[in-house]
Amino acid sequence: MSSTRARSLVSKFPWASTPFIIGAPMRVMSGPNLALAISKSGGLGFIGPGAKPADIHTDLATLRGLVKDAPPSSLPASFVSSKSLLPVGIGFQLWDGDVDSAAQAVKEYRPCAAWLFAPRDGQADLDTWTSRLREASPDTQIWIQIGTLQEALDILQGKTRVAAALALGADGVVLGTRFLASTEARISKGYQQEVVRATDGAKSTTRTMLYNQLRGTTGWPEGYSPRGILNRSWHDHQAGVGFEELKRLYAEATKEGDAGWGPEGRLATYAGASIGLIHSVKDAGEIVSELRTEASDIIRRNYSRL
Repeated sequence: MSSTRARSLVSKFPWASTPFIIGAPMRVMSGPNLALAISKSGGLGFIGPGAKPADIHTDLATLRGLVKDAPPSSLPASFVSSKSLLPVGIGFQLWDGDVDSAAQAVKEYRPCAAWLFAPRDGQADLDTWTSRLREASPDTQIWIQIGTLQEALDILQGKTRVAAALALGADGVVLGTRFLASTEARISKGYQQEVVRATDGAKSTTRTMLYNQLRGTTGWPEGYSPRGILNRSWHDHQAGVGFEELKRLYAEATKEGDAGWGPEGRLATYAGASIGLIHSVKDAGEIVSELRTEASDIIRRNYSRL
């Protein structure tokens, strides 16, 4: 990794440390508590899109309150030197987002970064959103997710993978699934327990639109297909059970609470292929610290051999 480039990126976020660890804006699950915990630990946390566009206003208001009410000693001193920007980013899912609502939220709360993802009309949507958000808050950094980033997210979960990405020239590393197993994640216990339980992502996960269809989450642009942990819905689908029956059984599973997840469950359990590297639930700050320390140790050992 170019140390000059890394320092340049980190300099945009005064509280950040290297290696630069970023929490992905996972829809609903990356809430204010998780995003702030990652940033407080020297990374950059993103709040994910909510169930509806207006939810972002609620989450940003909550985040502002968390920062305001926190004891000064619990926050990095550099939080106050970031041009009055909130020390977290915000993610926008463009294909079903509302650019007017997004621009209003960014103008009012001024997050330090905005992550744009999944445009329906490609560059035209990206241009519109970028222009509107920059007008709303010129100091907010605009990040655009490229088409191959999800492939990178699928393999970047553990300490060796963080070190590998940095060695290949990355300025920072984005993690999503690893933070599902954090105490601050906005996630059902059954879902979280399944992320910890599952092993060998090559065998226990797949990319499919089945769970989106069962949930009624349709309309994604072509080329986007989420990865999830396989369970009874998938196995019955493979065995030839009809969609209407699968949908009925899925609806019943939504009433079962945490029992709706697991190998014999039916509910969507979106996760990356590296779930086998996740063995326990920890505080987000501890996760960031461990990844940073262990990745740095690996990099130092490798360079010492040159």
